[in-house]
Amino acid sequence: MINTKRYNRQIILPEIGETGQQKLQDARVLVIGAGGLGCPVLQNLASAGVGNIGIVDGDVVDETNLHRQLLYTLKDCGNIKAETAKKAILELNPEINITAFSEFFTTQNAPRIVEGYHIIVDCTDTIAVRYFINDLSAAKKIPMVYASIHKFEGQVSVFNYKNGPSYRCLFPEQENLNAVPNCAESGVLGVLPNTLGTLQATEVLKIILEIGTVLSGKLLIYDALHFQTQIIDFTKNPKAVEKGFINGTLLLNNKKNNEDLTPEAFLEKCSQLGMVVIDVRESDEVPEFKRENVIQIPLSELEEYSKNLHKNQEIVVFCQTGQRSQQAMNYLKNSGFVGVFHLARGIESLKNQIQ
Repeated sequence: MINTKRYNRQIILPEIGETGQQKLQDARVLVIGAGGLGCPVLQNLASAGVGNIGIVDGDVVDETNLHRQLLYTLKDCGNIKAETAKKAILELNPEINITAFSEFFTTQNAPRIVEGYHIIVDCTDTIAVRYFINDLSAAKKIPMVYASIHKFEGQVSVFNYKNGPSYRCLFPEQENLNAVPNCAESGVLGVLPNTLGTLQATEVLKIILEIGTVLSGKLLIYDALHFQTQIIDFTKNPKAVEKGFINGTLLLNNKKNNEDLTPEAFLEKCSQLGMVVIDVRESDEVPEFKRENVIQIPLSELEEYSKNLHKNQEIVVFCQTGQRSQQAMNYLKNSGFVGVFHLARGIESLKNQIQ
């Protein structure tokens, strides 16, 4: 039963009506990332009456988040974001269903998490993760609503919408790491992700309601500092789409070589003779992980260092949360290394096991 009073101002729009509101109520949207972009996406989708929302995030709320992630307050610091966001959203709209996945989105858990959703909203900040979000989206034939932010600028697009262009069409996978931004924060104006996240939510609603012009094959670029916008058209690359579809199908069928290591498997690998274990974090990141075969090579230096390694050498890479190590593993595999693994959720997943 639709709450016609709550959604009255939407329902009276001829383009929506009660039929459209029912579409929103029946929709299933997965939001990957509950940070700067994810917060406004979640707030706007919930307020609009999207009936089933999944939230994926294994991070915790930090005080540095509060200037832009408006779902959280100071008392939330230290709490898991996905659960905290779920609680806040249900206070905003208790009539909808929220599922919290308190874990980082990885190739291991992705097939389980995406099951049953109609739209994926990419609110991550890591390029390597975006590629396999795109690939899953392509394989499942569901849209991916994308945004990214940097300092005072942001961009929005929709991929894999009605057999349209994919993320790989616009951003071909790089062959080197120097072309890929580091995961470390470069700074951002607090209002910027809220603007871009609201634009993402708008695209999601248009897709569900089947109204307006969706940003498929178009990249909207927003410059907050000079209040300028532009839209760039891009075309479908059949080979890029096919690559994503194949990769996504393999992921969904779990045809992986156990490349994403659990903490237990990671520690076992570290104890094996001849194993090269590479810490791709910066030198000042904690906790430290000291072992005889652990080498600290920041991600920005990995490309040069890898030239000294044999392509058949087994390698394990790790970082803080698993995002940079995923990026490092993808680069090494694309460079011809045949035995590369990474700690899926980063060193934070085994804090209690570090002596």
